[in-house]
Amino acid sequence: MNEAVLKSRYRVAGMDCAACAKKIDTAARRIDGVADVAVSVTAGTMTIDHSPKADMEKLAKRVESLGYKVAPLALAQVKATAGAAPKSEGASCTNPDHHHDHAGDDHSDHDHVDQDHSGHDHSDHDHAGHDHASHGKTLEQRANAAGLIAANANTILQSRYRVAGMDCAACAKKIDTAARRVEGVQDVSVSVTAGTMTVDHSSKADMEKLAKRVESLGYKVAPIALGQAEAVGGAALRSDPANSIDLDHDHLGHDHSDHDHSSHDKGKKADVQDGAVAGLHGHDHGSEEGPWWKTSKARLTILCGLALAAAFVLAKLVPETAPWAFIVAMAVGLIPIARRAIMAALNGSPFTIETLMTIAAVGAVIINASEEAAAVVFLFLVGEMLEGVAAGRARASITALASLVPKTALLEVDGKTSEVPAESLAVGSTILVRPGDRVPADGTIISGESSIDESPMTGESVPKRKLPEDQVFAGTINQDAPIRVKVTATAADNTIARIIQLVEKAQESKAPTERFIDRFSTYYTPAVMIVAALVAIVPPLVFGGLWNEWIYKGLAILLIGCPCALVISTPAAIAASLSAGARRGLLMKGGAVLETLGKITKVAFDKTGTLTEGKPKVTDIVAVGRTEAETLALAADLEIGSSHPLAMAILDEARKRDINPTSASEARAIGGEGIVGKVGGVELFFGSPKAAEKRCALTQDLRDRIAKLNDEGKSVSVLLAGRVVAGVIAMRDEPREDAKEGIEALKRLDVTAVMLTGDNKRTAAAIAKSLGLEPRAELLPEDKQRIVGELQKTGHIVGKVGDGINDAPALAAANVGIAMGGGTDVALETADAAVLHGRVKDVANMIALSRATMSNIMQNITISLGLKAVFLVTTVMGITGLWPAILADTGATVIVTANAMRLLGWRGLK
Repeated sequence: MNEAVLKSRYRVAGMDCAACAKKIDTAARRIDGVADVAVSVTAGTMTIDHSPKADMEKLAKRVESLGYKVAPLALAQVKATAGAAPKSEGASCTNPDHHHDHAGDDHSDHDHVDQDHSGHDHSDHDHAGHDHASHGKTLEQRANAAGLIAANANTILQSRYRVAGMDCAACAKKIDTAARRVEGVQDVSVSVTAGTMTVDHSSKADMEKLAKRVESLGYKVAPIALGQAEAVGGAALRSDPANSIDLDHDHLGHDHSDHDHSSHDKGKKADVQDGAVAGLHGHDHGSEEGPWWKTSKARLTILCGLALAAAFVLAKLVPETAPWAFIVAMAVGLIPIARRAIMAALNGSPFTIETLMTIAAVGAVIINASEEAAAVVFLFLVGEMLEGVAAGRARASITALASLVPKTALLEVDGKTSEVPAESLAVGSTILVRPGDRVPADGTIISGESSIDESPMTGESVPKRKLPEDQVFAGTINQDAPIRVKVTATAADNTIARIIQLVEKAQESKAPTERFIDRFSTYYTPAVMIVAALVAIVPPLVFGGLWNEWIYKGLAILLIGCPCALVISTPAAIAASLSAGARRGLLMKGGAVLETLGKITKVAFDKTGTLTEGKPKVTDIVAVGRTEAETLALAADLEIGSSHPLAMAILDEARKRDINPTSASEARAIGGEGIVGKVGGVELFFGSPKAAEKRCALTQDLRDRIAKLNDEGKSVSVLLAGRVVAGVIAMRDEPREDAKEGIEALKRLDVTAVMLTGDNKRTAAAIAKSLGLEPRAELLPEDKQRIVGELQKTGHIVGKVGDGINDAPALAAANVGIAMGGGTDVALETADAAVLHGRVKDVANMIALSRATMSNIMQNITISLGLKAVFLVTTVMGITGLWPAILADTGATVIVTANAMRLLGWRGLK
């Protein structure tokens, strides 16, 4: 009998590249009893196959010793070593919520080669292999279908909270530490910018106790989503499938049109700018939203300021009461601060900014410096309030997108329109959008054409002309004429909602620089307290200095050592950068991706759908026996009703030229040659030049012209009318309008580009020559992955840009995978980053934004540490005291935050 092999799965926080995965893999395999290890950087997970004898606690500690956080995600799963046991993960899984890791899969047998699609008909794509049935099943039925529920299986729940009152990374750290001390909590993610806390926990965890513990630190906590259960194998078992947007599961190949999100949890409604639909995307902004002067921190600051002013007046009128007046004024602000310090210490964070402030203020009172103590507390509160204002501005910059969606929509049913709430629209509904109205939902135009202003979402000032079958996005503005739109996404799933959700998740992900600063500040604050103590004690004891003088200097050093400016320097810049990028359709999944983008030296582009539009267009019409218009009209007559890409290109061109084709009679296709039919009694043939020559001799001049068009990478078809050449039509999948400009923008950033395509060499060479980059043609998906690896071996940091489907292996292999898409699930979820609006220049914009962000972070770190160094020296020399010390700390925090907020105004490359 074979020895059982257990499967254990862990969440590993802190990974950001393949090197991390390799280190973890190597460390884990050195544990006795470990049979196999699979590490996914993208999913942030580690899956271990091991014997019952393996010491998994030792394994977890070994991985943590490398600088990562490890938390178990599921119980061990038994399978036979012979591999006979059924797997709950992999290709056979039908659960749509299953958290698959496809990074290591072999997709080479998929027919996704990046080809010139002009010669292919994709209309018969077979989705029969996908299991959609489980979308409508109950929780237990879905779990059983995936083989996930076993006797006494433990679950891991996920709960999400809105946390009001956070304004810096120190807040997040205190909350994280406190939450992790609650028994049963597995993992915690806190986003200051989003104002959220996500907790992975067992069913035994006391979440009410956790909420109270966080509230004891001075924050307001409110649940905003029900838990998600994660069972063996990592498949999410959602206790309320409609409750929240889940961007973690794999949508590839699934039809979501039958999802019902109408019961989406809206939470408590809050006032959002300009009458936004509160709760439209499941956001509950809590009671701290609104004007800054209405926040609890502002009220405390104002109260402390009034108390300080009263103390000054009383001191002038009755001098003997001055010490006590200032002590009372100080107490107004210090009591809440001291309470937070005590609660933080009790919850595992003894070295906080509140601790430093409490010690400094109490110490100042002891040495009869109560006036300065009161002023220091007030200035500290001013600094905290300003941090809160800045954090609120960063938060509002992205959540304000929700206000773009109108409250109501004009729903069309049986030819009649009625006004309904926008969030009630279901997929498949037909809506009318009048000129001047905002589009209330993502959808496809059914009828009508108009100019659409997409500047609120993309920053593009020039409106786009939209025709039937074109996609429109919620929040954009219809300018010219009424259009009828078929809804393709509910309010909970529209592009704006997913952008907000994605950015919030990205802001929870720390960048390498931020993690370093966090680790540094962990040691920095205790070190400052030790130095301050030494400054206060050593000179009087050893050198006979005055106690009051050196204690005063020690207290000043405590204030100088406050790490606020330092710890906020990185997350503030990254949060502002992610928000600025999202508003222009540049989505980056976290700080690690944002940092790496700036280091890219080589960008590998797909051709079809990335550098090109992804569909052929008519480029040339050569009149021979008929005029250009007649040639196009007759070709369109033959192609009516065909879904072939070349036919669609001809019909589109006819529509642009106001030609209304009439269906040809006796029309039929001839395999490998073309199509024949009759129009007005004239027999027509439209097909390849080779097939045309079988029916009619072509002149040498015409052959030469066709050869030249072919050399330009164009597909050429010849139209015969009554066995006489009527004309020639050439088509090609043309480069995007901004493709050449985008490649040139990369060159200005000293980033070179290469085109990887499955298309033929002639077409690839023609497109590459027009854009000015190197072509690599006739490649399979595994060839593209190999080339990415070769570029990395030569020292390049590689960014791979594709459509998120064809090139999954290459996207996974690159340092940064960038999906080019128009708001699809693939574009938002597959890669590390996504160019939402399909502009090639936006790849260069991403790199430029990353570099601007890193430059901003370096400036912030220099400012925060530089000011501290200067005031440390002047304090020890006796030049500056408590007031300048706290002004230096508050000033540095304000300067650093204001500098980071400059990124919100980033407008992209000129």
